[in-house]
Amino acid sequence: MTVSIQTPDWVPGTGTPELLLSPLTHLGLIRISGEQTRQFMQGQVTSDINGQQADEWCWGAHCDPKGKMLASFRSLFWGDDLLLMMPVSSVALDLPQLQKYAVFNRVELSDATENLAMVGIAGEQAAQFVREHIGTVSAQVTQLDDKLLLQDGERFIVLLPRDQRDALLAQAPQAVYDHSAWQQLEILAGYANIGAHHAGQYVPQMCNLQALDGISFNKGCYMGQETVARMKYRGGNKRALYIVKGEINVLVNDESQVEIRLDDGSFRRGGNVIEAAQTGNHVVLTAVLPNDTDDTAVLRLARDDTSELSLLPRPYNLED
Repeated sequence: MTVSIQTPDWVPGTGTPELLLSPLTHLGLIRISGEQTRQFMQGQVTSDINGQQADEWCWGAHCDPKGKMLASFRSLFWGDDLLLMMPVSSVALDLPQLQKYAVFNRVELSDATENLAMVGIAGEQAAQFVREHIGTVSAQVTQLDDKLLLQDGERFIVLLPRDQRDALLAQAPQAVYDHSAWQQLEILAGYANIGAHHAGQYVPQMCNLQALDGISFNKGCYMGQETVARMKYRGGNKRALYIVKGEINVLVNDESQVEIRLDDGSFRRGGNVIEAAQTGNHVVLTAVLPNDTDDTAVLRLARDDTSELSLLPRPYNLED
């Protein structure tokens, strides 16, 4: 069964259809299983895995010993197994890093992306579609036979066997859009989906993980914990994740950079694009910029002098 996948034709940031189904082919999954899963991962990532319940999901990050993020992720349990949802490129980079330490614990790590598909569901009719075609939502994470349903506000992500994906999409073929439609929503939520290109560049607070409850400051030691804690208690963080919209005249990617206009009309380097969704000349993106960047700052894309970008408000507060 083949379902036609549309490319979004609306201006990014101006809303979505009443129902949007998006195959999340840009995301992958790391599976951790074994009797020491919680103990092992508690010492590896920024979030409190020991305290995470089976019916909830959580943001988190895996850092190198210097406290720089190798990956950011959503974590959730499927039975006794822990799943980390992150960009596909990050799975390829982060899985070997975790495996280096897993040999000292009774755990098994694997790439679950080949066996499990993910579909994002959004729009005013999303909850109704979920009820009719997937099941009743009972918590942030609901296990439904051979499916797992994650609720994020008014949006949903369903994890299901890969061979069942197209049958689900066929329930509303007119509402199926490619993953860039879902990326628009992630960007507007102020989420930092760190791809492999930016691995090892940012401490978690530089991508606002503390505002998403992705950092536990009282869980004890984990990889990179000293740097992350020092950023909180001694200060020194000079960067943050911003939501940016506007018009550009080139194709944007994770190598693109944002520049900030100075008072004299010239521009200086601002920071890197983390994730972007582009429709024609219109774009929304997340970028790591100096954390004193003014809300009214005039921005542009590097190597695109005619681009016009501006900041959107975040849906959360960065203050502790």
